[in-house]
Amino acid sequence: MLSKDVRFKELGIVVVDEEQRFGVAHKERLKHLKKRVDVLTLSATPIPRTLNMSLSGLRDMSLIETPPRDRLAIQTQVVQFSENVIKSAIELELGRGGQVFFIHNRVETIETIAALVHRLVPQARMVVGHGQMNEKEMERVMLDFIEHKYDVLVATTIIENGIDIPRANTIIINRADQYGLSQLYQLRGRVGRSNRRAYAYLLIPGEQELSPIAKRRLSAIREFSDLGAGFRIAALDLELRGAGNLLGGQQSGHMDALGFDLYTQMLERTVAELRGEAVEDETSVTINLGVDVAIPDEYINDMGQRLRTYKRVSSARDEETLSSIRNETQDRYGRLPESVEQLFGYALLRRLAENLAVLSIDRTAEGVALKFSEKARISQRNWLHLLTKMPAECLLQPAF
Repeated sequence: MLSKDVRFKELGIVVVDEEQRFGVAHKERLKHLKKRVDVLTLSATPIPRTLNMSLSGLRDMSLIETPPRDRLAIQTQVVQFSENVIKSAIELELGRGGQVFFIHNRVETIETIAALVHRLVPQARMVVGHGQMNEKEMERVMLDFIEHKYDVLVATTIIENGIDIPRANTIIINRADQYGLSQLYQLRGRVGRSNRRAYAYLLIPGEQELSPIAKRRLSAIREFSDLGAGFRIAALDLELRGAGNLLGGQQSGHMDALGFDLYTQMLERTVAELRGEAVEDETSVTINLGVDVAIPDEYINDMGQRLRTYKRVSSARDEETLSSIRNETQDRYGRLPESVEQLFGYALLRRLAENLAVLSIDRTAEGVALKFSEKARISQRNWLHLLTKMPAECLLQPAF
């Protein structure tokens, strides 16, 4: 279908299932099959770029969170690699007449792992499947497994999508720390496709060998084990991997040149313009009053919380929001130091100045110098209101 010589007579809609399996070029080609074609993409775990486009308003999004009837949540355990764990997990599933997936994503060592599993559970009928087998051989393996001629399928991630075997309700994933969050969620979804309780065992090396991001992924997949958790998994995947490039082919990654907030603001303004909504020009205000507006380390010890407070104060758009943040900060950390009080006053002064089209406020030896934009319309009442919000020591004769 992606070939350039394919022509459609009256193409009206394109449905892309398992969207996370497609690259940007593929999806753009599908859209260009006809310029004004509707596109519906389906995925349990959309890639970061697609999810970000939906959250930004560039694409509509709807969630299906109602599971099929009698479907149960999958019990997920993250455990250190252990022969006893593998043996007991397989024997438990065989004891109730079920089947087991064992995922090992290295073709060169998959036979060694298969031999280990056979040694641990010799009574289990076992078969190996991977992408380097020829098509007929792989098809025969899968059909025999579906027909329950085998109890354990040792396979690579080739089974990640499209496998629906209700009898298989235990999956063991070796070196789970090397998989992406979305991939772990998709693999776990190969089990629990009936009304029987399913189990997922994520095998990892020692805890000290895991990278920080691997720990976050494994913690998330263990925490989000309830039904309909795909959106939360995808949202965390977006946070961990970055939103990618809206105008390019990168489907994930963090921005280097732009901060995320500035990028989001620019995107929101562009979307509003494309929708025909009125977008006001932004006024950037430069304020230099020589006032201490820092949050002392001893007031908020945690650096992350300090940065978050700075961010919330700078993002507040009105006096009511600033007042709410101020009360919350005081309630949480105690009475505000003078510099923090001045931080809130500084933020309010900036908001007022933006609304009045003031370009800069500078403290000089003569007083306070203000510079206005050409469209500024400032009344005496507005000026007095702005003046009362300045620090006391700056209340000298203003110089225009």
